[in-house]
Amino acid sequence: MKIGVLGTGTVGSAIATRLVKAGHEVRMGARDSGNAKAKAWAAGEGKGASHGDFAAAADFGEIVFSATLGEAALDALKAAGPANLRGKVLVDVSNPIDSSKGMPPALFTGPGDSLGERIQREFPDARVVKALNTITASLMGHPEHLHADSDLFVCGNDADAKARVQVLLGEFGWKTVHDLGDIRSARGMEAYLLFWFALYGAQKTTGFNIRIVR
Repeated sequence: MKIGVLGTGTVGSAIATRLVKAGHEVRMGARDSGNAKAKAWAAGEGKGASHGDFAAAADFGEIVFSATLGEAALDALKAAGPANLRGKVLVDVSNPIDSSKGMPPALFTGPGDSLGERIQREFPDARVVKALNTITASLMGHPEHLHADSDLFVCGNDADAKARVQVLLGEFGWKTVHDLGDIRSARGMEAYLLFWFALYGAQKTTGFNIRIVR
């Protein structure tokens, strides 16, 4: 499958690398088509890996991952172009973190809203799925790095889009992915980051996740 990944940071690189290793063709997108990080990533991954600007990556992908910083997500997607996202599964991995006043951070979306919802409103023809935002980048494609099975979550308005994302997460090695319903559930998935930062401070590591036990 052809997949576009918007973002050259730790998250974008982790997702793009794991997708290539799973056998997909991946184009990493950056604001500038000559971005040094994107070029180095594509050269290092070899076959199946390419790079371009945001629009080129979005046009290339049958599925597109939005993996920029939360504060840059909407601008990056606008640069990618609504036409290049129309009808496509758009996986929103970003979080609306505001650390301008130090730690612990706040959410810049406020109550009753989420970044996932903002993206869906801005790009109504895209099929937005919130996923992978509740764990650190190094675990996204490697759940086996934890000492026990743990859970992921998705939400979105399109059932088929969520099912396609769950298939990809299964390729990454995730055994349990909970569907939380429509895109409004992104509010809870993003707000969890406030608790995640508290756990990070207490555990002194980002290498953890949660499991639903009934």
